[in-house]
Amino acid sequence: MTDGSPSSSPNPVVVDDATLAAEAADVRAFWQELGLPGLLDLHVHFLPPPIERAVWREFDAGGELIGRDWPIRYRLPVERRVAFLREAGVRRFSTLPYAHKPGVAGFLNDFSRDLAVEVPEVLRSATFYPEPDAAAMVPALIDDGVAVFKLHLQVGRFHLDDPLLEPVWGPLAEAGTPVVVHAGSGPVATEFTGAASTGRVLERHPRLRLVIAHMGSPECGDFLELAETYERVLLDTSMAFTDFFADGPGCSGHGAYPRDLLPRLADLGERVVWGSDFPTLPFAYRQQLDDLARLGLGDDWLRAVCWHNAARLGLGPAGAAE
Repeated sequence: MTDGSPSSSPNPVVVDDATLAAEAADVRAFWQELGLPGLLDLHVHFLPPPIERAVWREFDAGGELIGRDWPIRYRLPVERRVAFLREAGVRRFSTLPYAHKPGVAGFLNDFSRDLAVEVPEVLRSATFYPEPDAAAMVPALIDDGVAVFKLHLQVGRFHLDDPLLEPVWGPLAEAGTPVVVHAGSGPVATEFTGAASTGRVLERHPRLRLVIAHMGSPECGDFLELAETYERVLLDTSMAFTDFFADGPGCSGHGAYPRDLLPRLADLGERVVWGSDFPTLPFAYRQQLDDLARLGLGDDWLRAVCWHNAARLGLGPAGAAE
């Protein structure tokens, strides 16, 4: 397995083996109490070591796209991170590479492909970027078995409706392959974030299966409306219900998510999926599961979010029940 050595940090979080084991047991207890076979986590990151170290340095520095102190709790080598997820009962998880500039998507995708070969729980993940190669790259990756794509408008500094991306949307809509898109302005807004460019793409390609990362925080209402309008749009839960992630306009009050949106979120039913943002969490993995439970939307809603909704998309283990 490819090694992912921890980067140096001025104030590293040190989680020893006993603590990891206890935290994994806490996660197992959560899904076992719901009668589930485990968790399906659609928002997990594993990146090539040099890129991962660079990303973690940005978190350590509270850089311009981070905007705050962000201690990384699970700053661990790849093998220990995989072992933790297995112990916690995360039956399938993404690796969500995201290209930050032209010319790097292939490198990221090769790493994700190789990790998926080595780790059977990995949902093979890939990325692309607004560049001429995307038109041929994306259909080839779909044909090669990629299960989920990731785009990050904030980091990549592009709008979702960039003309260089127009050729990819038709093949993606036809295949139904999910694309996790970080388009919301959390944790720091840029000229590329917000729901506008996502809405423009969906107007032209309403059958796209977009998964809005972090529930679109802090533009929660705007992205919820897109999910209500377009039947294949989903929302992932990562960080959105914590007090930590998005404290900007429109996402204040009950954690990061506006409480007045919760009835509409309950009605959305099958199109909210569990995502954690592991390993770059400033708190234990289970905390966000407890945050979901505290929303008061019921055990059936929790079961759907944590397992059934992703399983219906074919993202669960082979042979596992929806």
